Amino acid sequence: MKDAETAIELSRVQVRLIVPGERATWDELMREHHYLGLKALVGRSLRYVAQYEGRWLALLGWASAALKCAPRDAWIGWSGALQWQRLRLIANNSRFLLLPGPRVKNLASRILGLNLARLSEDWERVHGHGLVLAETFIDPSRFAGTCYRAANWL
Repeated sequence: MKDAETAIELSRVQVRLIVPGERATWDELMREHHYLGLKALVGRSLRYVAQYEGRWLALLGWASAALKCAPRDAWIGWSGALQWQRLRLIANNSRFLLLPGPRVKNLASRILGLNLARLSEDWERVHGHGLVLAETFIDPSRFAGTCYRAANWL
């Protein structure tokens, strides 16, 4: 019998936008299982589900970028009017939730990578323009950000 570590083939995990009829389920799972609960995604947003053979493994929520973020703004090197013109080209990964179930090595980074690979195209189709940057914030007292680094985030 296969153990939980090998029960999921990472190459067969898929990430897709939720459809309108799945919104209530997405909201309820986020409310029930995310440590911050369900909060409104601010501004423009997209909601995703990662699945394996139809089973939901994770939920991801993307929203408009934070208006001000000193480290990001310094790293980009913008200020003033340029920031206001281009802020719409950044999305914030405001929610990432691995649902209860088997813990599979590299699953979180695989899901993040798959999501990022399609995010800009989906954003353009839904919101009328693509993205050039994605950002997120983690609580370092709770998380190390390992899955983000493994998915090649800076």
